[in-house]
Amino acid sequence: MSDNEAAPVVNKNKRHRKEKPWDTDDIDQGSALWKIDPFKPEDSKRGAFLEESSFATLFPKYREKYLREVWSAVTKALEAYGVACTLDLIHGSMSVRTTRKTYDPYIILKARDLIKLLARGVNVAQAVKILDDAVACDIIKIGNTVSNKERFVKRRQRIIGPDGSTLKAIELLTQCYVLVQGTTVSAMGPYKGLKEVRRVVLDCMKNIHPIYRIKELMIKRELAKDPKLANESWDRFLPKFRQRHLKTSEKTTRKNENLVERNEARKAAGLDPVNTTKRKKVYTPFPPPQQPRKIDLQLESGEYFLKPHQKEAKEAQRRKEKQEEVTGKRRVERAEAFVPPKEDSAPTVEEKKKRKRKERAGDEVDGEKPPKSKKKKEKALEDS
Repeated sequence: MSDNEAAPVVNKNKRHRKEKPWDTDDIDQGSALWKIDPFKPEDSKRGAFLEESSFATLFPKYREKYLREVWSAVTKALEAYGVACTLDLIHGSMSVRTTRKTYDPYIILKARDLIKLLARGVNVAQAVKILDDAVACDIIKIGNTVSNKERFVKRRQRIIGPDGSTLKAIELLTQCYVLVQGTTVSAMGPYKGLKEVRRVVLDCMKNIHPIYRIKELMIKRELAKDPKLANESWDRFLPKFRQRHLKTSEKTTRKNENLVERNEARKAAGLDPVNTTKRKKVYTPFPPPQQPRKIDLQLESGEYFLKPHQKEAKEAQRRKEKQEEVTGKRRVERAEAFVPPKEDSAPTVEEKKKRKRKERAGDEVDGEKPPKSKKKKEKALEDS
């Protein structure tokens, strides 16, 4: 190698890595090379386990009747793997333990997940699928994510959606079974799908609607079908949702920008700019006067020294006076509807004669000047 040619930079973590004969692009990831064979009794070389492993979990009272009915099916499913199970109705718990027939060292953890799912409301037909090596489970706790109870119920309902449509969409896109029960969300399926379910559920409880994540998952599923995009970043295809809740500094910046645009428009129209300068308050080193307490007011009025029955009598009297005042106002309001309107009655003969006499004399009648004669009107018109 010449001095001009620089040595290739090798990552220190991959310095001693050798090329594997199967680590090529033409190897299918789903081929027999990567297949995980099921663990069989003959694979256990040491025979029976030296120590017993056990797990127990509590279940709510309303699940007791169902568990009693299906416990024979649970026992039958676990017996095939050499795991014993116990249902304790007195303490409200389920337990699983290894026996001398147990050959798979990992099956006890699967049995633990089984009783956890049964306690969280999953039916036995679905929960037994967790004993398969390809299926995993995740129990997401959402009880402590939102402090307000009403807000928690609304956000939990968003995960389910109208008629369970949102939940069905999540299940189809992640290939997982999802059950929302109480303060937990139970999910069963492949590891990759469980990761997406957890993200959707926790984001929903943080007030990010599941529809955004569902759209993202749909786009990813379509992009995965294109082999050209296998080694490219998908960020340009994924939607970027703007967060509506802004910080105080961001709100101030946006407000100032809008004000500048508004002032420029007013200047172009020949109007004065909007003055937003706030008037500064006059600084005084003295604090505001302290307001009297309730006890101070009672001492001032003498009410503090009254006996309990006297206080009650005074309070009742005050309440009665207030009620009478309100009753009086309402009575007046109701009586206004029955006041007859002022009607203009036809003038009598005497009133008509009196009015005519005043008109002849040239006096004002009811504050109005008498009408001009016909000749005077014509003359006024000619002059104008």
